[in-house]
Amino acid sequence: MTLETEIKKLQQKVSENQMSRRRFMQGAMALGVGAMAPMLYSQAAKAAPKMGGVYRMGLGGANTGDSLDPENNGDVFMINMNQGCVRNALVEVNASGQAVPELAESLEPTADASTWRVKLKPGVTFHNGKDLTPDDVIASIEHHRGPDSTSAAKSVAESMGEIAKDGDTVVFTLESGNADFPYLLSDYHVLMGPVDDTGKVDWMSGHGTGPYKVVEFEPGVRATMVRNENYFKEGEGNFDEVHITAINDTAARMNAMVTGQVDAIARCDLKTAGLLENKPDVDVLQVPGTKHFTYPMDMRAAPFDNSDVRMALKYGIDRQGFVNTVLRGYGSVGNDHPISASQNYHAKDLPQREYDIEKAKWHLKQAGMETLDLEISASDAAFGGAVDATELYAEQLKPAGINLTVKRVSPDGYWDNVWMQVPWSACYWGGRPTADWMFTIGYKAGGSWTDTFWNHARFEELLVAGRAELDEAKRNDIYVEMQTIVSNEGGVVVPCFANNVDAASTSLGKPDRIAGNWELDGGRSAARWWFA
Repeated sequence: MTLETEIKKLQQKVSENQMSRRRFMQGAMALGVGAMAPMLYSQAAKAAPKMGGVYRMGLGGANTGDSLDPENNGDVFMINMNQGCVRNALVEVNASGQAVPELAESLEPTADASTWRVKLKPGVTFHNGKDLTPDDVIASIEHHRGPDSTSAAKSVAESMGEIAKDGDTVVFTLESGNADFPYLLSDYHVLMGPVDDTGKVDWMSGHGTGPYKVVEFEPGVRATMVRNENYFKEGEGNFDEVHITAINDTAARMNAMVTGQVDAIARCDLKTAGLLENKPDVDVLQVPGTKHFTYPMDMRAAPFDNSDVRMALKYGIDRQGFVNTVLRGYGSVGNDHPISASQNYHAKDLPQREYDIEKAKWHLKQAGMETLDLEISASDAAFGGAVDATELYAEQLKPAGINLTVKRVSPDGYWDNVWMQVPWSACYWGGRPTADWMFTIGYKAGGSWTDTFWNHARFEELLVAGRAELDEAKRNDIYVEMQTIVSNEGGVVVPCFANNVDAASTSLGKPDRIAGNWELDGGRSAARWWFA
């Protein structure tokens, strides 16, 4: 083993708070680099998580209807608060996109992946002092299931099959094999709460197992939390307090970052992100992920029930222009399905749909129309710059004879009052780490978040088959076919995949690699970061 490797091992222990300065100096002396020891120690200590301070976040996506019940948490404010601070799931997605145990100690599948034994970590307690047990897990998941459930995770929870306990282990017996099952257990809706005497979870109490305890929560306005001294993860939950302020207006968020009112923001204004990059005390964080912008149509409503109309609208958008203008280059073109090029089973050979006015006209004519008048609702709550982007889309459609009126709506309550309530609107998806999960939560017939009200027999057949297929080549073929069906027959325009572009004070320490599955390190910056 080389000298450099030995030194890095010592530094790693310091950075993980596993070695004191004195022991490091002794180790460095033994390696014959005593003269360099103080500098080497300082380098490692600077990267080590430290305790203390008040972490202030400025986040959009806040609504007065937000709730500590995770069933319908759906945007950046509540993801960062409920999952990132207050509660945990059985599994988490790390910076490499892998599903790793969180509240679970281990996950053991049968050979066909149809039964999973999930052993719980010992010694984990909720904020109210109650020990985490299989009963808490079962009640927390059952909360999302059943005919009366309105949870956004209903379809995901129902796919978890029969759930039983065996000592400190929760046993999931699925209808068929699912190699991606651990990822389902990382859903930010499927968080764990303490079961009460009624056999249910009192979500409004705010008790979780997470790194911070709720002090104040005013939906759509602010949240204040303090450190959970009994948190079970070493090196996480480092701040004394976490304050999250709702700042839905993008320009106001940027100003709060510039003036030092907050330490971090999600979703920078891409038009002015370059100005932040010039500030010496601010880091602009750009991370590719699965986030994509969409225009979902209600396929039950005319004229969106006509496949040729849908195709005309898909050919009528300039995707590369969208990326260049709306994303300022911070992303890549989409192809009218939700699986990004960074994911397994991406349909890389599916021909990229281009902006083609002649094809748009042809499809409109096939639908029996020369012109078409439409209305679409948009707000910057959907995604940063959504109103301007949609107006640009309207201009691009005009040569095809499609007159699109953009209705600007209020960002407050957008997800409750507009999305899935009007026939056509702007939307964004954070995406999901697997094709099965994304298709299950956003495209399965009857799903709570199937925003195109899509119901396609072949797609449903493939959804079940892909989940159970353990042969990678066959599984790839299944998901490629599903992407092809959605792209060619579905009711969604997906112009682009957007990088997460956030900003943070240079006074914050961060891991070497941050996650891209949600904004601000997978929505967990409060748990994973510290003041350097």
